[in-house]
Amino acid sequence: MRLLITIALLPLLAVLTAPPVCAQVTLGPSGVEGEPLRRQEWRVPSPDTGIAVRALLFRPPGAGPFRLAVIAHASTQNVLRRAQMPQPEYRPLAAFLVARGFAVLVPERLGHGATGGRYVEDQGGCDEADYARSGRATAEQIRLALEFLRKQDFIRKEDAVVIGHSAGGWGALALADADPKTISAVIAFAPGRGGHANDEPNKICAPHTLLAAAAEFGRGARIPVTWLVAANDSYFAPAFSKSLADAFRGGGGKVDFRTLPAVGSEGHWMIESEAGVKAAGSDLARALTQGRPMATRKPWDNR
Repeated sequence: MRLLITIALLPLLAVLTAPPVCAQVTLGPSGVEGEPLRRQEWRVPSPDTGIAVRALLFRPPGAGPFRLAVIAHASTQNVLRRAQMPQPEYRPLAAFLVARGFAVLVPERLGHGATGGRYVEDQGGCDEADYARSGRATAEQIRLALEFLRKQDFIRKEDAVVIGHSAGGWGALALADADPKTISAVIAFAPGRGGHANDEPNKICAPHTLLAAAAEFGRGARIPVTWLVAANDSYFAPAFSKSLADAFRGGGGKVDFRTLPAVGSEGHWMIESEAGVKAAGSDLARALTQGRPMATRKPWDNR
């Protein structure tokens, strides 16, 4: 029966994951500014030159130039859930950042929602999961979006911040090897892959492989990372998240690890809510104001 259902869904999946049909890829703003926060639809580059990634841009009043914050969204290995994902906004987090003078870009990566296309960050099956490759694929998409926005007149060329959530946070860790003059800080909310294996809370696919990949990312890291996880996160619980952060630090990365209070019924999604942004507010503000190239930083107060 399961096989018959899967076969019946194949035509639908083909439609949902197909790239948009267009004669030419056009990048840049694709709509007018609106409310709130000068919300505007944009198209930014992807690793597939035939597909422009859908993105939302929020900014403060004025002409800038503004510091840039790129928010990298969560993901799922489930192809149907990925295809049905709404455009990520992270509006409470965007409001927090805009109030502090940032222009905020929220790109929708390949293989998700209306952007469609091939899911290039697939980690593979549970037993043979390649978390390092997956994280680098996510990082490359974040980098392309960031570099495109840096070319805009209203964006500062230096001191950008990358904020990642879950799989997006995992990609942000992989991007911590970037030039610290361009990206001054990485903020990762419950970064990881393979959580909720088989939809079971507190079960992670190949956790030792995930730890090894975190250490690999740490070996090349040049940008300080603020690592935040809610006390009631059942995807990457605080104890396991601390092990991941320790592995990243053991590889040579700079990490400020913090456990935040429980938020809502599932802390993994805290950063999508006003309550979650409020709970993380002081740690976010600290990372935004103290994020500078590692050579100028004092030793971190690690927890």
